This record gives sequence, C-alpha cells and structure tokens, in this order.
Amino acid sequence: MAEELKRYIFRLMSKVDGLYGIAITDRDGVPVLKVSNENAPELALRPGFLVTFSMAADQGSKMGLGKNHRIVCMYSAYQVVHFNKAPLMVTLVANSTANTGMILSLEDELTDALQDLRQAVDVA
Repeated sequence: MAEELKRYIFRLMSKVDGLYGIAITDRDGVPVLKVSNENAPELALRPGFLVTFSMAADQGSKMGLGKNHRIVCMYSAYQVVHFNKAPLMVTLVANSTANTGMILSLEDELTDALQDLRQAVDVA
C-alpha cells in the first residue's frame, strides 16, 4: 500500500510546476510518508519543521479562532502549504513562484487518497 500511495502522490506532484515535496506526518510531526524530488529543501521535510503546523493550529484554536484547516506560508525562495487532516498533517513544499491555488486544489485528492492511512494512524 505504501509504495502505491507514494506513486500516486508523486503523480499528484507532477500536476503543479514547482511542487518539490509532500510529507504526511502524525500530529507530533513524525513522518509517515514523504515524497520529494531533488529540489526539495531538506530542512523543510524534517520532523522539527513539520511539527510546527500542528503547534500553530493548536494555538489558533486556543485563541478561540476555531479549528484550523490549512496554513499557507510564503518565504523568499519557497512556499509551504499545510493541510490538517487529523490525525494526519500534510505538508506541501514548493518554490515561491508555484501556483498556490493549484497546490490548494490538491487537498481533495489527497484527502481521498489518505483515507485508509488516516484510519490506521487513528487506531494506533
């Protein structure tokens, strides 16, 4: 199942020019699955960076803002898009000129593809 899911995610990545990597983690930032090409910044796919979305989402809900569904972060050379698919977190890393709307449009396809994985992580 994991290899099939990796192939599917790699095909999704090819739909968006400049999308370098997709990481799927649990809520603690522990990588469950990572797919990236040679352009992906290594530090952006490490657990220490990946867990920041989960922490930011928690802080927002504590301030009474409601449940966080996605965060888009723009940097000088990269952009990072996070989707909250509890108990999983999905992080997409792209170059700064990639079409953010196209990246966001991958959310539904990723949600469908991750259904079995979400159940497995939720049980564990």
